[in-house]
Amino acid sequence: MAAKKPTARRGSAKHRIAKGDRVRVIRGNFRDAEGTVLRVISEKDRVVVEGVNMRKRHERPTEANPEGSIITFEAPIHISNVMLVDPASGDASRTRLRVEADGAKERIAVKTGNPIPKP
Repeated sequence: MAAKKPTARRGSAKHRIAKGDRVRVIRGNFRDAEGTVLRVISEKDRVVVEGVNMRKRHERPTEANPEGSIITFEAPIHISNVMLVDPASGDASRTRLRVEADGAKERIAVKTGNPIPKP
């Protein structure tokens, strides 16, 4: 019996979080931590947030680095575990998309109704 080949996603889901946005972690070990989004990995629905989910990696000695080292880096977390921060109030809020008459799209904080500018 032949093994089934995993099906690839056809395009990724549209996310309202972009690189440079201020977000708050709402679930997990780093709950209530705030940071700036460094990268969005849309294929895997993950984001890398500055100062959140810090991991350590040991590197073996090489010619360039004969001592070896321990590197600390931010690991990605799932995009569903972060929420955009409203710059006016400082609270995390769900967002809506408002389309202007000229076709421009704008992110709106649900709690306050304030627009959240793109970074």
